[in-house]
Amino acid sequence: MWTEVAAALVLLVVGFRVWYRWQAGVCGSKASLEGKTVVITGASAGIGKEAAKDLVSRGARVIMACRNVEKAERAAAEVRVYARGKGEAVVRQLDTSDLASVRSFAARILKEEEKLHVLINNAGIFGPSTRQVTQDGLELTMATNYYGHFLLTNLLLGLIKRSAPSRIVILTSDTHDQVKKLNPDCLNFEHDHYSSVAAYGQSKLCNILFTFELTNKLQGTGVTANCVHPGSVSTEIFYKGDVTWLLWISGKIIYLIGKDATLGGQTVVHAAVSEELEGVTGKYLVDCKEAKTTDLALSRKLAKQVWEASEVDVKLQAEEKDY
Repeated sequence: MWTEVAAALVLLVVGFRVWYRWQAGVCGSKASLEGKTVVITGASAGIGKEAAKDLVSRGARVIMACRNVEKAERAAAEVRVYARGKGEAVVRQLDTSDLASVRSFAARILKEEEKLHVLINNAGIFGPSTRQVTQDGLELTMATNYYGHFLLTNLLLGLIKRSAPSRIVILTSDTHDQVKKLNPDCLNFEHDHYSSVAAYGQSKLCNILFTFELTNKLQGTGVTANCVHPGSVSTEIFYKGDVTWLLWISGKIIYLIGKDATLGGQTVVHAAVSEELEGVTGKYLVDCKEAKTTDLALSRKLAKQVWEASEVDVKLQAEEKDY
């Protein structure tokens, strides 16, 4: 009996894995990125590294913006081998949880780069089981996944606009639908109940709201902004930092039935290069096509409130605004 049950379970897992990967979107664009410059945050592993491989192989100069430079250099070496002499992969230090690091990185990009055609805000963590605050007074998950990218995008916006047509791609997750209410005055869980799941979902919801408000501010500039849910992807995010038993088990389940990082990076690449998205902005993309999101994520009032609160939280200066 138990043999039959085990066999049925294996068939179920294999069947779901095959179906999920079969129906997953794949970027069909053959667009060249010769002469284009791309920044990808968190590109030392997982989805970011796979996206870097694809974009460098299209001829792009890809700046891999990563917290751990040594690890990123190893990843860049992999990217160069994969690209077979095409494009260029360079590493720059960036910790999105540290606003000083974000400002330092942005200053170097503005000094060294003449153009920036694609910005991919990919870096992210699941977050610790107990609330932790950065030196900037921000909750760690929100700082890494959202605030750092909010500040980075604003700091680079002038360069991106001067490089138009250009694109901004912001990573999110379908876990944002677990957030039923959002208080713009309490984005760092100062008073609300904290959990790693709640913080992760909220950071991803904020990334969607950020994308939609950014879209409004970029009208007529030739810059598009779209957000991407890459799907259930097996990456090291499940095994970094404060790994709970629930997170560990989730990682193992997704390893069995989800996408690998290469497939997970396809919608990111699609958002960055596809001719179908030329001039298309303010979309939530899943499996290389537009998808529906929650009513909360579509609230223009909330998006504006979160943007204004975020400007205060990251101490965005007048001279750092370019919209």
